[in-house]
Amino acid sequence: MELNNSFEIHRPIDEAWAVLTDVERIAPCLPGAQLQEIDGDEYRGIVKIKVGPITAQYKGVATFAEKNDEDHRAVLNAKGRDTRGAGNAEAVITADLEALSDSSTRVEVNTDLKVTGKVAQFGRGVMAEVSAKIMGQFADNLKAMLDTDPEVSEEQNPEPGPRKVDMPEPDAVDLLDAAGTPLLKRLAPIVGVVVFLLILRRLLRK
Repeated sequence: MELNNSFEIHRPIDEAWAVLTDVERIAPCLPGAQLQEIDGDEYRGIVKIKVGPITAQYKGVATFAEKNDEDHRAVLNAKGRDTRGAGNAEAVITADLEALSDSSTRVEVNTDLKVTGKVAQFGRGVMAEVSAKIMGQFADNLKAMLDTDPEVSEEQNPEPGPRKVDMPEPDAVDLLDAAGTPLLKRLAPIVGVVVFLLILRRLLRK
């Protein structure tokens, strides 16, 4: 499925580009994400999501397929697997930056997403709602980060080999909360059955 989102940040385009292509710096801004290790051009980590009482964790890797400094265009390939073996996710994320003024930049994000397993049952409409909400949270977090840490770090040349990233474990993104009431109404029967089965299982174990 294809998802399209956009947001603005109050930075000149070159500064915005430097920040948005610094995966280690922006990872804490993305809800549910934790960057754990960097190995050359590979960024490894997890994304945690939940639907009511059900929590899933995807462990995966992302790499830049394209990073065009002149056109301010980046393409990121990401692949992840549910740690419980309940599904996979694969995405090609394309970001295009456009200068709106000397101090403002629009970021257009196109995501070609493929998912299998339980998350796939939500369909494009629900995933689009969730994507828009999460992207809005990411933009707000990014703006807050730039307000408190406005300096753009210079590009560094780290030593070769895997490097651990010290980043706190994130809270899972609640898909019910992210999509709001429409999704809650659609999934209420499913969540109700799941909760009943969980309670029943606990009672049978006693």
